[in-house]
Amino acid sequence: MNSLEKQMASLNSAQLQAVTLPPQSALILAGAGSGKTSVLTTRMAWLISTGQTRTQSILAVTFTNKAAKEMMTRLSALLPMNTRGMWVGTFHGLCNRFLRAHHREANLPATFQILDTQDQLSAIKRLLKSMQVDTEKFQPKQVQNFINGSKEDGLRPADVEANDYFYKKLVEIYTAYDAQCQREGVVDFPELLLRAYEVLKANEALRMHYQTRFTHVLVDEFQDTNTLQYAWLKLIASPQTVMMAVGDDDQSIYAFRGAKVENMRLFEREFAQHNVIKLEQNYRSYGHILNAANALISQNNNRLGKNLWTDRGEGEPIRIYEATSDYAEADFVIEEIKAQINEGAVRRDIAVLYRANAQSRVIEHALFNAGVPYRVYGGLRFFERAEIKHALAYLRLIDNPHDDTAFMRVVNFPTRGIGARTIEQLQDTAKSLNSSLWGAVQHASGSGAAKLLAFAQMIDGLRFDTQHLPLPELVDHVTAHSGLIAHYKADREGADRLENLSELINAAAAFVQVEGHKDSTTASETDEDDTMMTPLAGFLSHAALEAGDNQAQAGQDAVQLMTVHAAKGLEFNTVFILGLEEGLFPHENSLSDADGVQEERRLMYVAITRARVRLYMTLAQQRMLHGQTRYGIKSRFLDELSDDDVKWLTPRVRYDAWSNTAKATEDTPSFGTFKESKKDTLGYRVGQSVSHAKFGDGVIVKLEGSGEDTRAYINFGAGFGIKCLALNIAKLETH
Repeated sequence: MNSLEKQMASLNSAQLQAVTLPPQSALILAGAGSGKTSVLTTRMAWLISTGQTRTQSILAVTFTNKAAKEMMTRLSALLPMNTRGMWVGTFHGLCNRFLRAHHREANLPATFQILDTQDQLSAIKRLLKSMQVDTEKFQPKQVQNFINGSKEDGLRPADVEANDYFYKKLVEIYTAYDAQCQREGVVDFPELLLRAYEVLKANEALRMHYQTRFTHVLVDEFQDTNTLQYAWLKLIASPQTVMMAVGDDDQSIYAFRGAKVENMRLFEREFAQHNVIKLEQNYRSYGHILNAANALISQNNNRLGKNLWTDRGEGEPIRIYEATSDYAEADFVIEEIKAQINEGAVRRDIAVLYRANAQSRVIEHALFNAGVPYRVYGGLRFFERAEIKHALAYLRLIDNPHDDTAFMRVVNFPTRGIGARTIEQLQDTAKSLNSSLWGAVQHASGSGAAKLLAFAQMIDGLRFDTQHLPLPELVDHVTAHSGLIAHYKADREGADRLENLSELINAAAAFVQVEGHKDSTTASETDEDDTMMTPLAGFLSHAALEAGDNQAQAGQDAVQLMTVHAAKGLEFNTVFILGLEEGLFPHENSLSDADGVQEERRLMYVAITRARVRLYMTLAQQRMLHGQTRYGIKSRFLDELSDDDVKWLTPRVRYDAWSNTAKATEDTPSFGTFKESKKDTLGYRVGQSVSHAKFGDGVIVKLEGSGEDTRAYINFGAGFGIKCLALNIAKLETH
């Protein structure tokens, strides 16, 4: 029995049906852990080995280069033949190959170069400077997002609707950018696909050539295709082309990148009709984990529908831990990790997942203190992230303006028109004066001198404005008034960076709490040899130490930390999912939109199905946000799980926001004794009842401020206390 025959014999009935389909298009609905990669590669090997097609007649599209390489490796193991002539790769890789072969038709030089994301941004900055565009109004990153978004929707400048000055100017810049790229013989990533699509659409002879050549087109991760990618696939396919789309609508989690989950339904209608094969047997997880995933995702509407199952048995129930705070949550996770390691588990098979990047700071801190090696997968440790290093550089300049490294990092970030030539001249001046760059600013000359002086005055202003502020407020003020917040708000993908900057304020608050600092002028009392260190200096030292060598080195066994988005496609023996609270998971940005909540539920589905053996879910009654305590409400996702599949490790704790204590109660919550009946100017009062369909009945336990600035602390019977604008209580129901 050869390799292919052995592989065919190992397939289950649904997999075998997909592999041996007659020449007709089909949609393969492949659940998590159902062996879709094996189906794709075995299908290609079977088609070739049975003489139904040639290697040159197959086009296979993957979403990562890693997946393409894995597919080719598996295929080579199944077939004793050279597979180098096959077109297997990502959309960008295949379009690059197409354009290299047809550069004349695409009006490109044979040696055209590809701009990566950073090179593209640099090109846009050059263009904006040459056009004398105000980069405060039209920030380079914002312009880049506009251009890329337009291209991904298949729109050239003439196709973009522009009804006001702002968008008309963006279209003008887009037009000039296209001309600049054409003049220089370069293309960016979105241009690869758009140019290939335009060539195929305009050139009928070329289109017919490829439609005749590729008799079989197979696409992996079809749920992640965007508008232009699907349109390109439809051009490649003739009515005789056999199309096989493999994907899982329940794992469509990249809408923010332009992915259209509805492409799967379109494909079913336009190609597969009713020829849908479901791969539902899961080879990864135990029964309780799959039951939870099925129950959760069943709450979504408009699913193609499937139900994962396994023959491995039920396994261990999902453990749910309700902590009093985010730090208690981290402590629990560390203790469980250490216990599993003591039982023989390897660290690399343990993963800690979180919805937002900023959540990693608390767990990183706990791992660091516990001496447990860890690795942040697909990202940087908290204090190594660019936005955090930028913020720390501003703080370092406030503490010590002669810090040249910090000066160089932020003198022109966010962009303030201080170019490389100006910096070079400043460095020469500093060298001649034997001074720091800061000391040389007063002696700077040339066209950039005024901008350097304005930067120095801004730093002086920040130092003066924050000299009496507590450390968390100092950090908050600096991130806002340095321009960092505004810069990242203009970035289409800047939400994570903004959350990280917010978490930096939490880090400062936690540092003050641990070290006992009172305000920015009080010296540390924790070390007799360090009594002159200010809270700011102490915090900067703390950040530098935590950014040290505590992350695992290459090859070292380490616990894996990552966002749920980064975890897609991975699997681990033990998985911890942190922060199961409303506003965190599901994320607050999704709560006003039904589609947004459904995508969050798909993201939770992905998180659950990463676990093979053991799954933990944690939540905190309170956690820090913007340096202040936020009271958590249990995530709706926990209520969507069956009691038969979960095990609560803690009593159902109700948080009493009034007495500032946490205690276990019966189903009827206790809200403490309300000693005042204070009313705000809107008419709300302490002790007033509120209700909400998702939260259950609750009571206002505390009011702060008045009028539109009033904030109310509310305890809900189905969850925990929250802090919200009293003005918004009207959206609930008061009685």
